[in-house]
Amino acid sequence: MPARFAGMSPSLPDLIGTAAALCSMASFTPQIAKIWRDKDASSISLRMYVVTVTGFALWTAYGFLTRSWPVAAANTVCLILSGVILSLKWRFRGR
Repeated sequence: MPARFAGMSPSLPDLIGTAAALCSMASFTPQIAKIWRDKDASSISLRMYVVTVTGFALWTAYGFLTRSWPVAAANTVCLILSGVILSLKWRFRGR
């Protein structure tokens, strides 16, 4: 931990933001596991995930452009995970 943060406890907004980011990131893993296990993504809306991936890409860009590293990091992970779901939708499209 950097010296400037030594002895500082996280603020309530930081704790809430961290919890929100973890929930957002974790929310994609059950869907990925189900699609992979069943080899079926027919119940996944292609349009919804195209919009979701686009939104996370824009949030990631915003985070980098504003140098808001928590926003950039959390949305990069969500972009990757939602991108995995979109690619699995494409991979299992004919089943």
